[in-house]
Parts: sequence; structure tokens; C-alpha cells
Amino acid sequence: MRISQHLLVFISVLSLTRAQTATVAATALESTVAPAENATTSAAEPWIAPAIFYPFRSAAGDTEHFLTGDESYESVALSTPYTFFGRTYNSLYVHYNGLLTFNQPEPASGPNYNPTRGAEDFIAPLWSDLDDMGWMGMFSYQQYTNGSVLTRATQDINQYFPQMNFTASWVFVVTWDYVDAVDMNSFIRHSAQAITFQVVLISNGSLSFFLINYGDCAVIYDQVEAGYDTINSIDHFVIPGSTNGYSVSNLRNTSNVNVPGRWAFSANSGLESIIGVQIRLTSFSDLTQSENIEAVLLRIKQDLFSRGLSSSIQMKLREVKKTQP
Repeated sequence: MRISQHLLVFISVLSLTRAQTATVAATALESTVAPAENATTSAAEPWIAPAIFYPFRSAAGDTEHFLTGDESYESVALSTPYTFFGRTYNSLYVHYNGLLTFNQPEPASGPNYNPTRGAEDFIAPLWSDLDDMGWMGMFSYQQYTNGSVLTRATQDINQYFPQMNFTASWVFVVTWDYVDAVDMNSFIRHSAQAITFQVVLISNGSLSFFLINYGDCAVIYDQVEAGYDTINSIDHFVIPGSTNGYSVSNLRNTSNVNVPGRWAFSANSGLESIIGVQIRLTSFSDLTQSENIEAVLLRIKQDLFSRGLSSSIQMKLREVKKTQP
């Protein structure tokens, strides 16, 4: 008769992050988060951005760019170099179409579906032909090297990646805001349907991370995608549910860090982390047979992918410890 036992499995994971390493079962699980409140307000009330958003717009001292042309972008010189999966950049390109590229601007109006296996490093918080929607739109950005924003970024990264003992020295915040409005008052107050999202780049000079925050996201009747990709797609990820314009309104309820509307990622290559996964098996021999080991690792990897883990990671069994049931 077999006795059910608890085994603590230690797995070596390359390029693994805390945001993708919450204790998981060996079967794929669907993460659920509580729905956020609708941020759209009536014209008589001032609009308040979701609490997960970092400060933005002119009130925060941002540089603002209102939509001026089709497939337009702005080049931004970085005060501190930012390393994105092994490549270091001193500038980047912010596109009105919900895209941030590093090594070159992207001429396409809509997404080249990830993985592109192309020649670009990019973050696509919500890549679509937003500048052809006929809405009022803008993006704003600011770089920080001191103050409360760095304190907040440090706290966020240490919460999601606690093994790093991280202290932020530079933060870049860029926010896109589109409203189906024809006058500035309606735009500022979000008195019509809106699409608002944000990217936060965070670095300490050697380690790099980024956050994607979602507020209101109206239905998009065009191709759309959210995630990130790298040159030759060595590292890439697509946020689940982001490739259907009818379902992007739910992005504000999704997360890989149990914070509705927020996705957190490491942009570091070649890091090795050790995680413990507690699973229930029918016998100790279940993990002594190579075919069973590979099956268990595959199922764990699939679950971690769904929580934002880069597709390029490698996993191997380091140690198995038998614990009391």
C-alpha cells in the first residue's frame, strides 16, 4: 500500500524572478485577482488614477506629448543607462501606439505578434493602432534619481523579488492616456471611455526591472498585444488575454504579483535562483524516474509561464527532500 507523502523539491531556475516564483502546485493553476473599481468618472468629478500608478502628467512634472501624427514616436535620452536582457541602452523610443523600443523605432502601426524573432528589443504595454482611433491621446514621462518615487520603486521590487536586496537608483515612468473626447476638459476628467496604462523602468545600475500598470482599457477594434520581446526572441512574454481587443478591458484585473492591474518583470539575463515547490506525490519513486521528473518540471514551468516567467528559462532538479505528511 502506498502512503501519500509531502516532498519539498528544490529547482534551479535560470533568469527566474520573485514575480514568477510564488509557491505553485505541479499542475497549471489560473491566477485569480479581485476586480478593480471602474476609474471612469462623470464629467462633474475629477478623475483619479488607480492607486497602482506612479505619479504622472504635468502635476508630477512630466514631459508631455499630445498626439500629433500617425505612427509617431519620441526619442528620449536616458540620464542613466538601462540594461534590457543583457544589452545596455542610453536612449529609447516612446511610441504613441503603446510601444517602447530600445535599439530602433518601430514603423509598424500594430503588433508584430510575439515572438517576432526580429531585430528589436521592446516592451509593449498595449501595442495597437491607438493613434488612428480618433481619440484625444498623449503620453508623458519623467526620469527620477532621488526622492519618494525611488523609495516606492525600491519597496515594490523588494516585495516582488525579495531575494535581490534591491535599492533603486534610477526610475523612468512613461504613461499613455487616450480618451474618447473632443475637448480638453473631458479628456482631463476622463468623462468618456478611456485607455490608460503605464510602464515603469527601474534600475540600480546593475540589475533592471520593469512594471506594467493598467487602468481603464476600453475595447480596441484592431490588432493588439501586450508583453515584451528581445532580439531574436531569446526572451519574450505575452500577457494572457492581451491579444483580443474585446478582452483588454480585463487587463486591469490581471496580475502576476497578485496586485490587480500590475505585471512585474525582471529584465536580467543569466541569473540563477533556487525555489522550493511543495507537491504531493504517491511515492518517493515518482521523482526518481527521469520521465516523471521531466513531466513534473514541464508542468511547473507551464504554470510559471502563465504568471509572467520568461519563456527562455531552463529548469533542472537540484534536490528532493522528504518531509512529514
